[in-house]
Amino acid sequence: MTGWGQDGPLAKSAGHDINYIAITGALAAMGKPGEPAAVPLNLVGDFGGGSLYLAFGILAALWERERSGQGQVVDAAIVDGVASLMTFFTGLASAGRISLSREDNLLAGAAPFYRCYLCRDGGEISVGPLEPAFFKVMMTRLGLDGLIEAQYDKARWGELTGVLAATFASQDRSHWTALFAQTDACIAPVLTASEAPGHPQNAARRSYVEREGVMHPLPAPRLSRTPGSIREDQDGDEMAARWLG
Repeated sequence: MTGWGQDGPLAKSAGHDINYIAITGALAAMGKPGEPAAVPLNLVGDFGGGSLYLAFGILAALWERERSGQGQVVDAAIVDGVASLMTFFTGLASAGRISLSREDNLLAGAAPFYRCYLCRDGGEISVGPLEPAFFKVMMTRLGLDGLIEAQYDKARWGELTGVLAATFASQDRSHWTALFAQTDACIAPVLTASEAPGHPQNAARRSYVEREGVMHPLPAPRLSRTPGSIREDQDGDEMAARWLG
């Protein structure tokens, strides 16, 4: 796996996640209008466009080898992976279905019904009822039935944003979490990494396990017959020797 790829003018140059996602159009689509782009940790480049595409490439090459008996190089460039991840968005933009400009991007916070809001206690709540039926559930529970028809009226987005911001700021995050629990309003609390293991959904699925006082997410995805697991701590040299045979 490389950042820029095994060929091209930047192949020998240094780079980091932020640079790789910058030249693919992904970084430009993130953030608030008039402000520098928001950097999404290393999730989009290193982990999404890099590691996961590398793993997928290895599995694809192994699958093909079973048929041809031949090996091949898996050229997993982070820039290629991120460009591939952007296909959904660039495809919709080309068809006129969405805009990738920050002030008008439906999926990047421009829409009042697909963004996060601050609560009274300083916590945040994520709001994402894109579909009218789900939006109606949210607005009805908030007592804002009169604004249901404003969902996709962009001329009223400023008004709707102001009303929703004031509404969510009137109560603590725990209030909204309880109000929308197990509904189709598409609302969830914005949890910190330390809070995430305690969420009822994560706890029910045992999505995290504690080892030596540290919480670890379980391997994903889950396989029904050969599920992954986190093993007990092992000496690094011992693990390397086992992997290398």
